[in-house]
Amino acid sequence: MKIKTPLCTGDKVRLDRLPTAYSLSERPGDKEIDAKKKKLGRKLEQLQERLFASRSQAVLFVFQGMDCSGKDGTINRVFSQVNPQGVLIHSFKAPTDEERSHDYLWRAHRFVPGMGYMGAFNRSYYEDVLISRVHGMIEDGEAGRRFSQINDFEKMLTDNRVTVVKIFLHISKRFQLDKLIARIENPHKNWKFDPSDLEERKHWDRYQSCYEDVLTQCASKKRPWHVVAADDRALRDLAVLQIAVDTLENLDLDFPPPVPELQKLLPDLYQEREKE
Repeated sequence: MKIKTPLCTGDKVRLDRLPTAYSLSERPGDKEIDAKKKKLGRKLEQLQERLFASRSQAVLFVFQGMDCSGKDGTINRVFSQVNPQGVLIHSFKAPTDEERSHDYLWRAHRFVPGMGYMGAFNRSYYEDVLISRVHGMIEDGEAGRRFSQINDFEKMLTDNRVTVVKIFLHISKRFQLDKLIARIENPHKNWKFDPSDLEERKHWDRYQSCYEDVLTQCASKKRPWHVVAADDRALRDLAVLQIAVDTLENLDLDFPPPVPELQKLLPDLYQEREKE
């Protein structure tokens, strides 16, 4: 069983034509999903160890999506299965004064993972052509210039052995509404509720339009967008796990070559062990 995820490679994107959930006939059972997730989790752990040992490449996962699309949950569930020392996670909030004093890509470039590491961005530099555009902080012409700059930035990372994996968590407007209601109804979820989410929800259609531009203008065969149907949390996590495993497998990672000189240390170590 392999979850099929649409790829955006530069053709015009229409989000209303892409599914936010799978039909019941397509959905495997929960036991099958859990078994597949465990298997992929073990595989990802093994691949991450090879990535860390080789120190020859890095992988950056960029997560975008509407409010309530599950960016936090996806990152937690997928990357909690690997050694935390090899994963760098950064969540982008409103820019600080220091960040505003630099170009808009500066705050993202600082957190790009080094060789041997995986990184995950919860939101990213794409916010600077999304929320800033929705709320009129930049004009469409400036957004177009930033699309080109972002493409150049990602190409530069790729040229320097950082694989950029872009994932858009696609939810329906009804799903978002249900999640917002649940955060209010359940006292233990109240801490997740932000009144500003209701204000942002009023701009749903504009966000969809701006996302369509991002998924069209900032996509190519080498750096596509993966559009993950995210109304179903279990299948969402499974799909992202599969993307992560496929990405690392395609890097053809291997451990560094053996060091023959180390064999000379074994006789003394064996002798010391016998004495203990």
